[in-house]
Formats: sequence, structure tokens, C-alpha cells
Amino acid sequence: MTFHSISEFLAMGHHGPYVWSAYGITALVLIINIVMPRLAHRRYLQSEARRLRREMNP
Repeated sequence: MTFHSISEFLAMGHHGPYVWSAYGITALVLIINIVMPRLAHRRYLQSEARRLRREMNP
């Protein structure tokens, strides 16, 4: 499939909304799969630091 202009490329033969929403959802899921574990790891490290401080200061 060849496209003669940017607007044809974005329209994707009238399937543009489906194609671009699928790409958008995929990108969103990939970003969530990267960000959420990092946030969970940060929360875990903070909770462990608090726990260690409590144990060091009885």
C-alpha cells in the first residue's frame, strides 16, 4: 500500500481511527508496564527504609 500524502497515511484507507487507536492503546499499555513496577519498587524501598528506621530506634 502506497500513500501519496500525509493525510492519506493518517487516514489509512479510511481505517485510520481504528489503526491509530490500536497504536495508542498499545503505547499506553507499554508505558503502564514500565511505570507501574518502578513506582511499586520505589514504594517498597521507602517502606523498607521506614521499617529499618523504626527497628533502629526502639
